Amino acid sequence: MNKSDIVSDFRNQLSAQYQRILSGLKEATEAATGDDTKAESKYDTRGLEASYLAAGQAEQADELAEALTLFEAFEFPDFDFEDPVAPGALVETDRSGESSWFLLTPSGGGLTCETKDGIVITALGPSAPLREKMLGSVAGESIDGISVLEVM
Repeated sequence: MNKSDIVSDFRNQLSAQYQRILSGLKEATEAATGDDTKAESKYDTRGLEASYLAAGQAEQADELAEALTLFEAFEFPDFDFEDPVAPGALVETDRSGESSWFLLTPSGGGLTCETKDGIVITALGPSAPLREKMLGSVAGESIDGISVLEVM
C-alpha cells in the first residue's frame, strides 16, 4: 500500500471540494447582486435569501481553504511497525474480525479513498474521537474493542 498515493488522493479530494464551493460562491454572489433578485415589493426577500446563501458559502470556502492549507503543509512521516500512533500515521485496525484503515490527517476528516487493492481508507481529522483514542497506541494494543494491527 502506497501511503503517498493515499495522501495525494485525499489532497485532491479537498482541492476538488474547494473548487466546487468557490464555483457555488460565485453563483450565489451573482444571484445576490443580480437584477433577478431585486425586490419587487416589501415582502420580496429573494435578494436577502441569496445574500445569506452567499455568506454561508463564503464561510465554507474559508474553512476549506484553511483545511487545504493545513493538509498541503503537513509532512506525513513514515512509521515503523513498533512506533506509536501519531498524526500522519496510516493505521490498520480490527474490530470483531473486520479490518479498517485510517489515516490521521491534519484536516479533511471523514473523507474516504479506495486503494488499487480495494481497501477503503478513512481520514480521521483532529476532532475525531477515534483518533484521540488511537494516539499513542502501538500495534498489538486494543482500545475499546478495537485492535491496532499495523502502523505505517
